[in-house]
Amino acid sequence: MMSLIRDTLNLAFNSRLMSNTHPRLEDLLAVSGIIVETAALTARSAQRKIRRAAHPRRGRTLHPGADTPLWNELVSALRQKLTRYGDKARLARFLGLPRQRIDDFLIGRRALPDAERTLLLLQWLEAKNRGIDLG
Repeated sequence: MMSLIRDTLNLAFNSRLMSNTHPRLEDLLAVSGIIVETAALTARSAQRKIRRAAHPRRGRTLHPGADTPLWNELVSALRQKLTRYGDKARLARFLGLPRQRIDDFLIGRRALPDAERTLLLLQWLEAKNRGIDLG
């Protein structure tokens, strides 16, 4: 489609009719060519986005958000238990992570832990609910 438009515009610019065209129309033809090319690029970009949205995200890494409702529930339960000063630091030591990663998981929601650490988080939460301090 775009090559057909480009060929048509090139033909119009290179034809003999162009030499008989009023100078003001030449400028308008040049601007319209730019507009047509921009519209074609925009259409191609939109088509790529639609194609990407049609395919599910199989096998890709999940990011925290609306697509991770179970993680969101776990985060809210963990945040209720992390009320005392130093709780996040103790949890980080229990998981073997820097405290900043705990902040990324629970506060910033910029990352998700791996499976093993998620299971450790569930274990830590269950122990906290029973009144046992693991960290």
